[in-house]
Amino acid sequence: MNPADTLPFIRRLHERIRDAVIAACEGQAVEDLATIAHDEEGDTIYAVDLVSEQLLIEAVTSELATETVVVLVAEGIEGGQIVLPAGAEASAATLRIIVDPIDGTRGLMYQKRPAWILTGVARERGPETALADIELAVMTEIPLVKQHQSDMLWAIRGEGAHAERYDRIRKQTQPLTLRPSTATSIGHGFAQVSRFFPGARADLAAIDDAICRHALGPIQPGKAQCFEDQYICSGGQLYEVIIGHDRFVADLRPLMEPLLAKRGIQLGICCHPYDLCTELIAREMGVIVCSPDGKPLDALLDVDADVAWVAYANAAIRAQIEPALHQALQDAGVSL
Repeated sequence: MNPADTLPFIRRLHERIRDAVIAACEGQAVEDLATIAHDEEGDTIYAVDLVSEQLLIEAVTSELATETVVVLVAEGIEGGQIVLPAGAEASAATLRIIVDPIDGTRGLMYQKRPAWILTGVARERGPETALADIELAVMTEIPLVKQHQSDMLWAIRGEGAHAERYDRIRKQTQPLTLRPSTATSIGHGFAQVSRFFPGARADLAAIDDAICRHALGPIQPGKAQCFEDQYICSGGQLYEVIIGHDRFVADLRPLMEPLLAKRGIQLGICCHPYDLCTELIAREMGVIVCSPDGKPLDALLDVDADVAWVAYANAAIRAQIEPALHQALQDAGVSL
């Protein structure tokens, strides 16, 4: 089976997960959804996560795995992956599907900001299967209870990206135009270095400020050179660039580990491959998604790897920001 052939199934699966999670959010208190179900090495699994994880395995087993053997990769699965149907050998698999059933759990369970369902599908080539092998990517917005619209984006490698917006009240969908920013500067736009959690926030903020000084010059009294949006959701961050809201975002957390180790501080949580499994959609729209050193992302499709990444809305933004980023990292003593 080709990855592109799974698009109808993946879209149906996302719709089911979206609706089930919305129902859970409508019917349960925040305190219930925020209960810690169990701790994984890479992240904490909350009660709201279990809603989507159970549905995910059941759907792949009953629908897709009746046609082909699948290696399913997702946090919350014991060992990080499972071969379906049960009893099948991984060597017989034709597909590797990596999923983040709810990216942005914390923002969603407190009804602060939408989360996203993220799925990437690649031809199975064993443990070496990587982000670059993904041929189909689908991402679907899980809206807040008070929000009546939900976006779904998808891309098949080499065929561009597509999107639609679903109206939960009217039960209707309509095409959605994706248009990354064509601005040539981050000036007066949204651009940021991610710094979600305690540990390296001061260092990351200093790098962010240095990038802006290099790109935009000295701060002018009474003026805001640019703005930031700390969307605690990697899929959401990519969406903001794809849709044209943000011009630059960098998640540099893994690069900070040596710096923190010298201070006797643990790094904490970072972005993982399942958080970036839909970056194909951004690239199909002309967004430049790469490692901080400018090379293509090469993370394996597992649940363990820490991934540093950068997204530039277009080549002009990259030309403005990448030299500033590299200089700021060098000045901070951070190696690429």
